Amino acid sequence: MASLVSWNCRGLKTKISDLKDIINIYRPACIALQETHFKTTDNIKVKHYSVLNKNYDSDRASGGVALLIAKDIPSAPLQLNTSLQAIAARIHTISLITICSLYLPPNQQINQIDLNELVYQLPDPFILLGDFNGHSSIWGSSDSNSRGVQIEQLLTDHNLCILNSDQQTYFHQPTKTFHSIDLAICSPSIYPFFDLAIDNSLHNSDHFPLTLSDNRNNHFDSNRPERYVFAAANWTKFARLAAITTHMVENSSIDEAVYAVTRVMNDAANSAIPKAHNSGRKQNKPWWNQDCRMALNRQDKAWSVFRRYPTTSNLIAFKMARAEFRRIRRRSERASWINYISTITYSTSSYKLWQKVKKASGASISNSISVLHVNGQTISSPKNIANSIASTLSDTSSSHNYTYTFLNHKSEVEKETLNFSSQSYLQYNSNFSFQEFQSCLSTVHKSSPGPDNISYLMIQNLTSVSQANLLRLYNRIWNEHYFPTLWQQAVIIPLLKAGKDPTNPSSYRPIALTSCLCKLLEKMINRRLVYFLETNNFLHRCQSGFRKDRSTLDNLLALETDIRLAFLQRKHLVAIFFDIEKAYDRTWRYGILKDLHDFNLRGNQPIFIQNFLKLRRFQVRVGSELSDFFIQEEGVPQGSVLSVTLFSIKINGILNQLPFTVKGFLYVDDLYVSCAGEGMSVIQRQVQTAINNIQNWSVKNGFTFSTTKTAGVHFCRKRKLHLDPEIQLDGHKIPFVNEIRFLGIVFDKKLTFLPHIKTLRKRCERALNILRVLSSTSWGADQPSMMRIYRSTILSKMDYGCMIYGSARKSVLQKLDPVHHTALRLCSGAFRTSPIQSLYVYCCEPAMDVRRQMLSLHYFFRIASNSLHPYHNFQLRPSLLRLQNARKTFIPPFFSRMQAILVELNLNHISVTPQPTNTFPPWKVNRFYYLNPFENFSKPDTADTIYQKLFSEHQSHYHSFTPVYTDGSKSTNQTSFAVIFPNNIYCFKLHPSCSIFTAEITAVETALKEILNRSPGSYVVYVDSLSVLQSLKSMQPHSHPLIFTILDIYDKLCARGFTILFCWIPAHVGIDGNEQADMAAKMASTLFNTTVPVNDIKKFVKNLCHSNWQSQWNNEMQNKLHAIKPTVQDWKSFNNRKRDTLLTRLRIGHTRFTHRHLLLGEVPPTCPNCDCTTSVSHILIECPLFNLQRQHFFQTTSVTLPALVGFTPHNQVFSFLKSIGFYPLI
Repeated sequence: MASLVSWNCRGLKTKISDLKDIINIYRPACIALQETHFKTTDNIKVKHYSVLNKNYDSDRASGGVALLIAKDIPSAPLQLNTSLQAIAARIHTISLITICSLYLPPNQQINQIDLNELVYQLPDPFILLGDFNGHSSIWGSSDSNSRGVQIEQLLTDHNLCILNSDQQTYFHQPTKTFHSIDLAICSPSIYPFFDLAIDNSLHNSDHFPLTLSDNRNNHFDSNRPERYVFAAANWTKFARLAAITTHMVENSSIDEAVYAVTRVMNDAANSAIPKAHNSGRKQNKPWWNQDCRMALNRQDKAWSVFRRYPTTSNLIAFKMARAEFRRIRRRSERASWINYISTITYSTSSYKLWQKVKKASGASISNSISVLHVNGQTISSPKNIANSIASTLSDTSSSHNYTYTFLNHKSEVEKETLNFSSQSYLQYNSNFSFQEFQSCLSTVHKSSPGPDNISYLMIQNLTSVSQANLLRLYNRIWNEHYFPTLWQQAVIIPLLKAGKDPTNPSSYRPIALTSCLCKLLEKMINRRLVYFLETNNFLHRCQSGFRKDRSTLDNLLALETDIRLAFLQRKHLVAIFFDIEKAYDRTWRYGILKDLHDFNLRGNQPIFIQNFLKLRRFQVRVGSELSDFFIQEEGVPQGSVLSVTLFSIKINGILNQLPFTVKGFLYVDDLYVSCAGEGMSVIQRQVQTAINNIQNWSVKNGFTFSTTKTAGVHFCRKRKLHLDPEIQLDGHKIPFVNEIRFLGIVFDKKLTFLPHIKTLRKRCERALNILRVLSSTSWGADQPSMMRIYRSTILSKMDYGCMIYGSARKSVLQKLDPVHHTALRLCSGAFRTSPIQSLYVYCCEPAMDVRRQMLSLHYFFRIASNSLHPYHNFQLRPSLLRLQNARKTFIPPFFSRMQAILVELNLNHISVTPQPTNTFPPWKVNRFYYLNPFENFSKPDTADTIYQKLFSEHQSHYHSFTPVYTDGSKSTNQTSFAVIFPNNIYCFKLHPSCSIFTAEITAVETALKEILNRSPGSYVVYVDSLSVLQSLKSMQPHSHPLIFTILDIYDKLCARGFTILFCWIPAHVGIDGNEQADMAAKMASTLFNTTVPVNDIKKFVKNLCHSNWQSQWNNEMQNKLHAIKPTVQDWKSFNNRKRDTLLTRLRIGHTRFTHRHLLLGEVPPTCPNCDCTTSVSHILIECPLFNLQRQHFFQTTSVTLPALVGFTPHNQVFSFLKSIGFYPLI
C-alpha cells in the first residue's frame, strides 16, 4: 500500500472513476493532484477523504491543485502565501510530515524567488509533489530546459533530495514520446524512508501516477474498529450461545456477574454475527459491470501493445479502445443511476429510503481528524490527539472551573452526609418486574454499543430465560446498592463543531457511548424517577424539557403570547435570553443528590443515582486509537438515559427565583425571562432584580452564565425613539439585539417574523436540491416516494413552529409558497406553468395556509387536553377582549386566533378528553389479560358456523359467568355504542368526531361502570375489537385516555371481589349477543355526555379541512384538471417516472408544446387543421385530424378525457400519442 500518491489528472471532474481506481489499488493516506481544472463554484466529495483545493484564477477551467487526505489520518491545512499553484497540509502517518501539491505550467514564467519562498513556508520535514514541467538529466530526461535548471537550483539552495531516478511520468501524444516531468522532492531527513514507483497505467490522463511508500511501515492502512453486520446475523444461534444462567448472575460478585454476562454475549456475537471487513478507504463504483471490465481489458491490452511498439497505428488502436471504454462507462453510469433512483418506491421502508436518499445526495458525516495545536506545540499522533481532547473534556468538568465563591459554598455544604436509607417500604424501590423490563426494551432506539460492544439488538434477541436472568442481575444491583465498575466507563467520539477551529481540542463535541446493558437499567429507573417527580409536582410548570405532552412549542407560545399582549396594550416587553456555559458538564453532582434528598426520595432509587454519579471515567477514540482513562469529576454523564432528568432536577430551581412581575420559561438549559410594562424604568428595575436573583442562585448551585452569549431583545411597536434598558449580568452589560434565534425560531423586535421566514426559505430552497437530484422528466423516483421525502425533509421544516410564526402578515407568509409549489412540481413532474390549485389537488397536498391552520388547531386541542399545561385555562381578561376588538390592526395572540378559526369551522362546542394525570406507576404490574378461543382460526378462511360452535363450547366452560356484550358503530354522520346485559340494554350516541376505537372502548368502560354498581359476581365481557383488548394489555404511554380509566375500574372490581374476564369474539359471524349489540349500537339515539379524545379531534379537523378544500375545488369548474379529477384524493402513480410525468401533464392540461409560449412570451400554438388554440383536450378528443388513430387505438372516435387519462388511464393512450407525434412534445 502507498502512503502517498501524486497525479496530474488533467480535469478531476471527468476522472472521478479513475481516481477511485487509484484509491482502491493503493489506499493512500494522501493524494496530491494537479490540473484539477476546477472553477470557483466547483465542489467535489470523495468518500473517506477530506478535499483541500486551490483553483487557478482564469476565465476558463484550467490548472489548479488539490490534496485529498484520508479522514482517519490526523491532518491540518497550511496557509501558504504564494502566487504559485500550490496547496499544503501537515499529516501524521508514522510521523508528522508536510505534503505540498504543486503545479508549474509549462508556458508560464516562474520566478525563482517564488519557489524559494514556498519552500521557506513548508515546515520540516516535507515532500513536494507535482508536475514541475522541468527537464533535467538528474531525474532521467534526455535534455534540459530552463525550468529544469530552476529546479536544480532549488535542490542545491535548500539541500533537498529528489526521489525520482529515470522513471518516465508523462506521455506526449503528438510526438508519441515519454518524459520525466512529475517529481517528488523531499527533505533529507525523510529521504531514506520513502520509495517511489510509477503506475503502469495513465488512468485516462497523460500523466502516470507517482506512488510513494513509507518503508518504515510497508503495510500502512487505516484500522477502523470492527462492527457487527446485524442484517446477516444468525439470531437463533446467538440466542442459543448467549445463555445467561442463574448461576452466572447470582453466585458471584456483581462485577464478576456483569463481566460474565458481557463475555458470554460477546462470544455468542462473534460466533453468530459476521463483522464488517475493514475496507479502509475503498471507493464504491456501483455502475461497474462486465461490459466495463471487458472494455477496460481491451484498453489496457491496446496500451500494453503501444508501450512495446509505439507506432502510429498502435496509438490509434489505443485511442479507439480508450474512447470505447469511456463510452461504455458513461452508459453504465447513467443506467446504474437511473436504476438506483427508480428503486425508491412507495413500498420502500423509511430506513432504506433515507439510506438511498443520503447516498444519492452524497451526504456523509465528516469526521476527519485534525492535527491539534496546544500551548504552542503541534500534536499529530492519534494517541496524543485522543489524550489531548480527553484532557480538555476532563478539564471542562473539573471543579476548578467553579468560581471561588461557589467552591467555598460547595465545600461547606458537602460536609453534610446525605442519608438516603429508609426503613419503611416505598413502592418505587420495589424490584423490577419482567413486564417493566420488556416494556422498556421495546421502546429503545437503535444506538451504538458502548465499551462492552453489546447493542440493544443483542439484548432483544436473547431468550426469555436469559432476559429473566439479566433482570435478576438488575435487581441485585438495585438491592445491593452497588454500581458495576464496567458501567462507569464511556467511549467518546469527538465531532468537530460547525464553524470551529479544528486544531483547537475544545472545538469538538463529545458523543459518549455507554453500555446498552446499563442504559436499559437506567431507562427503567428513569421511568420511576419521572413518575415520582411528576406525581408530586416537583418540576416547575414552566419547565418544558423532555416532559410528556410538552415541547419547545410551549416556550415559543409563551413568548409570542406575552409579546402580542404587550403590543395590544401598547407596552414594552423586554426579554433576556440566557446562555449557560457548559451546563451539562459542570452540573453540581452533590447538588443533584441534595435536591433528591429535599424531595424526600429515599431507598434504592437515590442510592443508585448516588453510585451512578461516582467515579465516572472515559476514553476518547480517534480512529482506532483510544486515549488513556480520564475522570469526569462533575457534571452529568454524557450519553446516559438518566442524565437529562438529573439535569432538569438541578436546573429546575432557577424558575423559583423570579419575582411575580417577571415571567420565565425553561427548556432544559434554554432559559428566557420577560417583563412587560409601560415605563422602561420599571421594567429595567424588575428585570434587573430577576437577573440578580438568578445570579445569586447560580452562585450557590455552580452554574455560570455566558456574559457574551446572553442577549436581550426590546420588543416594542411604538413609533417614538425608545432607548434599550441597561441591564447587567455579573457586572457586564447585556447586549440588546434586533432579532434573536430562540429554540429554532427567529424573533425580531417588531415580531414580524420576516427574518425567520427569510432564513427558513433559504434553508428549504437548499433542501430542494435533493428533490432535483431524485426527479427527472424521463426517470427518477416515483411520486409517492418523492412526496414522502418532501414532507420529511422540507415540509417538516416549514411545519415547525408554524402555529407561532403563522401570526405573521399574509404578505410575509406568502414568501414560503414558492418553495411549496416548486416541490410539488418536482414531485409530480408537472410543467412549470401548471396552475397552483391543480398542483395542490393532483399531489393531494393542501396550500400552506390550510396546513398551518390545521396544525395550529392540533396544537390548540393538545393544550386543551393537558390539564397541567401552563396555558390550559388561558383566557383574556374582559378588558383585553374589548381592547382587542377595538384595535383590529393588532395581530391577536394565539388563543384568540384559534377561537376565530373554531367559530369559523363550527368547532367551538367540542370538549376535549383530558389526558390522565396519574397513569399506572411503572412498577405496577398490569394484570389485565383476555381470552381468545378463536386465535388459531383465520376469519377469511373460517365459516360462521365454525365460529358459532367454538363460541358455544367456550360458553359451556364459563356458564357460571354473566355475559356482557359490547360493540361500537361508526357511520358517516353518527358514532355510537351499545352494552348488552342479560336483562338490560344500554346504547348511546357519541360526538360524530369520535372514532370507532373510541366507541368500542367507551362501551367497555360503560360495561365496567355498570358492573361496579352491582353486587360482586363473575362476569365475562365480550368485545369484538381486538385492538381495544391489545391496547389494554400493552398499556403504552401514549395510549387512548380511557385505557387507564378502564384499568383503574378493573382494579377496583378485582379488589371488591368481582371476577372479571374479557374475551375477544369475531364480529358479524352470527353470535347472538354480538349481533344484538351491533343492532343496538346502530339504533342508538340518546346522546352520551362525553368528551372527545384529542387524537379523534385531530382526525376530525383534518377531514373537515379536507371537506372545505373539496368545496373550494368544486367551484373550480374552469380548471382543466377538475374535469378529470373532481374529487380531492390520492391517485396511484406509475412506477415508470417518464410515463407518470407525461400522464401528470396530460391530466393537468399543461405541456411543453401547449404552454411553452407563456415562458417565452410567444403567441399560443394553433391547430392548422381547426384554426383554434391547441390544447391537450383538443389533441386527445376533439381534433378530427386524429380520428383515424382514435378509431384504431380506442375503437371509437368519441372519447372523453376521464376515459383516457382518468383514475385508470387507457392502456393505449401512449401508443396513440406516439402515433400522432405528440408524445415527445409533452
